Parts: sequence; C-alpha cells; structure tokens
Amino acid sequence: MSHSASNFIALKTIWIKECTRFLRIWVQTLVPPAITMTLYFVIFGSIVGERIGEMSGVGYMEFIVPGLIMMSVITNSYSNVASSFFSAKFQRNIEEMLVSPVPTSVIIAGYIGGGMARAMIVAVIVTCVSFLFADIQIAHVGYVVLTVVLTSTLFCLGGLINAVYGKTFDDISIVPTFVLTPLTYLGGVFYSVSLLPEFWQKVSMANPVLYMVNGFRYGFLGQSDVGIGVAIAVLVGFNVLFFGVAYYILEKGIGIRS
Repeated sequence: MSHSASNFIALKTIWIKECTRFLRIWVQTLVPPAITMTLYFVIFGSIVGERIGEMSGVGYMEFIVPGLIMMSVITNSYSNVASSFFSAKFQRNIEEMLVSPVPTSVIIAGYIGGGMARAMIVAVIVTCVSFLFADIQIAHVGYVVLTVVLTSTLFCLGGLINAVYGKTFDDISIVPTFVLTPLTYLGGVFYSVSLLPEFWQKVSMANPVLYMVNGFRYGFLGQSDVGIGVAIAVLVGFNVLFFGVAYYILEKGIGIRS
C-alpha cells in the first residue's frame, strides 16, 4: 500500500470516528442549535425587528440571518473539536495516534473534518429554520461557501489548540464563555458597525469575528461593513496562523507528552 493511500485511510478513519461521535448523540449536538436559533429569530427578528424596521437597507430579519448562521457555525466547530480532542487526551489514547506513522497534518485534518461536518449540518438546519421567518436570497453562493468553510476550519483549529492546553474539562469552556461569546455578540451579528461612533467602529475592526460575519453576509445580501477581499484575507491569515500553531504543538507533544 502506498504512503498516500495509508494516509487517506487514516484521515477517513479519524473523520468517520468524529462524525459518528456527534451523530450518535444528535439530540445533544444538532437539536439545541436549532432551538436556540429559533428563539433568536422569534425574539430579535420578529419582536425587536418589527420595531427596528430596516438595517442597512434590508429588513432586520434578513440582516441578522447570516450572522446567526455564522454564530452557530463558530460555536459548533469549536466545541466539537475541543471536547473530542480533550476527551482523547484525557483518556490517553491521543498518544497512540501521535506515535503512529500518521502525519500530524493528517491528524489535524481528520479533527477539522469532523468539526466541519457538524458545523455544516447545523448551518443547514439553521438556514432551513430561517426560511420560516425570512425570505432569504443568496447573492453570491461562492462567497457563502468560502467564508463558512474558512470560518469553520479556523474555529476547529482553535478548539484543538485549546484542548491541548486545557488541564480539565472546565478549561475548554473558558474560551467560549470569555472570548467567543463577547467577540460574536460584538461582531456585527445584530447590528451594522456603521451605526457606531467612529471610535467604536475602529475598535470593532480589531474583532476578527466581524470579518467572518460580514464576509458571510456579503454572500447572502451582497453588502458588507468591510471589504470582502479584506474579510477573506483575514480569514486565510488566521487559518494559516492557527494551523501553524496546532501543527507545532502536536509535533512537539506540548501539553500531551509528560
């Protein structure tokens, strides 16, 4: 068997294991995002949206749909890899994988594939839910796919890095609570940054989630608070950075090998 063929089998095995893991408990992994996003649509879209009217020239419900989909993608990409990799580390079976002939990049890709699969399924579910509340038109399908793939990959890598450094199960919940949630809510999901005072507009530009949400919104609505080229460049840059960090710490066994 060729080296590439064996690597593909390893990649497929990790990916299937990861997918089986979250599909086996689909009531806990796929249903809650649908319920949560439905509540967002009802409260922010229907109730609050009626009073706001329009945002950036479109109905408020249509405006928040891309942001809510992206928020679910971010949360599920991160949590799937963080919990799965930390469980493997906690049970000490990740060491067997690291000492095997499987390249580090294949291991990382396998976990990314699992996290991305869950994120994409959730994204489809939330999108279907949004059709019940808003008339959704996709302006640029290519940008929708590109931004959601890059964002999902980025937070899968973030979840893996956090799992490597986490000492307890509580540690992998610190980042979502104190980092992801504030960045997401301040990332333009529910408002346009053009409404903010000039100073806070500049501060918002330092929030990477802003570029993810607006890149995705551009794919749906054809408009964005930031240039689409800048948004894609930021996503690619962070992906390269996070992959480099993840590759380095796994190669060195940081946080794993005692």
